[in-house]
Amino acid sequence: MRNLFVAVAAAALGASGTALAQSGTAPRVSPPAVYQVAPPMGRYTDEVLFGEVWRREGLSPRDRSLLVVSTLIANGRAAQLRGHVGRALDNGVKPAEIAEIVTHLAFYAGWPVAVSSVQEIKAVFDQRKIETPDFGAEPLPVDAAAEARRKADLQATAGAAAPPLAELTDRVLFADLWRRPDLTPRDRSLVTIAALIANGASEQLPFYVNRAMDAGLTAAQLSEAVTHLAFYAGWPRAMSAVPVVQKILADRTAPPAATGLRLQRHAAGATTTGPAANFTGTVRVASRFQAESPARVGGGLVSFEPGARTAWHTHPLGQTLVVTAGCGRVQAEGGPVEVIRPGDVVWIPPGVRHWHGAAPDTAMSHLAVAEASEGVSVRWMEQVSDQQYDGAAGNAGRCGG
Repeated sequence: MRNLFVAVAAAALGASGTALAQSGTAPRVSPPAVYQVAPPMGRYTDEVLFGEVWRREGLSPRDRSLLVVSTLIANGRAAQLRGHVGRALDNGVKPAEIAEIVTHLAFYAGWPVAVSSVQEIKAVFDQRKIETPDFGAEPLPVDAAAEARRKADLQATAGAAAPPLAELTDRVLFADLWRRPDLTPRDRSLVTIAALIANGASEQLPFYVNRAMDAGLTAAQLSEAVTHLAFYAGWPRAMSAVPVVQKILADRTAPPAATGLRLQRHAAGATTTGPAANFTGTVRVASRFQAESPARVGGGLVSFEPGARTAWHTHPLGQTLVVTAGCGRVQAEGGPVEVIRPGDVVWIPPGVRHWHGAAPDTAMSHLAVAEASEGVSVRWMEQVSDQQYDGAAGNAGRCGG
């Protein structure tokens, strides 16, 4: 959306370009000291920021207050908070929602800035005789499919490098914080977007902008939000966010892919042999498939001769096996060897070291399906030794009976 670039720049002067020419028509908001030290800034504040931008119809005063309070907290601008917290309350933001903003930003901007904001907010609450807010008790429902995708993406990016961070992200941020009912998912997303832009973390925007729009934020409101934040987070950070937001909007409005199915016919000569670096014994792969972007799924029909098996390996987004013939074995590192037979479905979680293959005296075939993360669907490791293959099986790993 080219208009997004234009909106950020045009907001300062307005569509007619007459904001500054109408000097004296807007009520003064700037304190007298601003006019004494920097009169042009006072005029921009009164005539452009409060005389025009705050009055734009594309975003409600309540939403603008959510953005500004979030930005001031995220940037540690506690001295400016009292006036804007009061304005937020006047614009319809509830005390419990302000408390939720502070709590949320402790995670997204850091505990120090959140704690530093508390005294300024308390001063406003005390002045208005606002007691400790009451909070909702029932957590918000979860979109199971969206949550599963989020968890898989998190495991692919942070699961191996920072397992404690991934665990806390799942358990505290998304299973608890994001389900708190005193901020709607749309408003909580708007607060997060403000904090990310304020702190120059535009690379984190796609997930949260899409989350906001899925919860009801419109493209026009998003454009207004970026424009408004230019005044409170600075033009450079707002402009740095624009290309990211532009791509998100383009992706969301792209025409759907051509309708109709794609039939991939089986070809007798399309079978390939599994490379010795990744397999022990004779392994053949047929009917390979790879979906086109934006889908990430791929796979094939894999046939193992007796005794053949994969090397140890992992999948960044996990793997599903559906046994179609014969009898085989599968093992996750640290777990028992399991026998698998036709009709069995095996799910290997993201990042789990494992191997699978045929039994010593029986061939086995399975359909293998996995998704790619950044173009990678499997990471191969060392071979499974004969001792690991034979010694760990015991009675549990035999196909008889």
